[in-house]
Amino acid sequence: MNYAGFWRRVGAGIIDNVILHIMTGIVLSFCGISLMDTIDTSNLPLLGINSNINNNTFVDGVRDTGNFLQITLSVEFVFLWLYYAFFQSSKYQATPGMMVLSMRIVTYAGEKISFWRASGRFLATYLSWMIAGIGFLMIAFTPRKQGLHDYIAKTLVIKS
Repeated sequence: MNYAGFWRRVGAGIIDNVILHIMTGIVLSFCGISLMDTIDTSNLPLLGINSNINNNTFVDGVRDTGNFLQITLSVEFVFLWLYYAFFQSSKYQATPGMMVLSMRIVTYAGEKISFWRASGRFLATYLSWMIAGIGFLMIAFTPRKQGLHDYIAKTLVIKS
């Protein structure tokens, strides 16, 4: 198998992130409009400084903002998970960024990965980030160009 190297995978990641930022921006803008309607914006202090606002109002504003962010981040997480898991387990075996750079994901046996394996691989990418990105840097130094998330999911990224 001809393994996809570090820089090719970085390029695919950049393409996917551009696509994802545009898509999540659109989705969250629609969600944001409906979510903002549920927030009492009179509780949100302007730049956190307003002598007419008491402590309880400030706390309510922070709580409303925190709830909004929690919902937004949850929606974004689900969106990212479905994007990666769907594309990587599809007949293309690749995200759009990977397709552009002629790569695909396979099992050690060279077969298509399942939706659940793709989901596990997606979750494992968070481990790669949590250790200061070292899980991704492994791609540059391992014989089969695998990151930590690839080892965990038992997958390979190959040139197609």
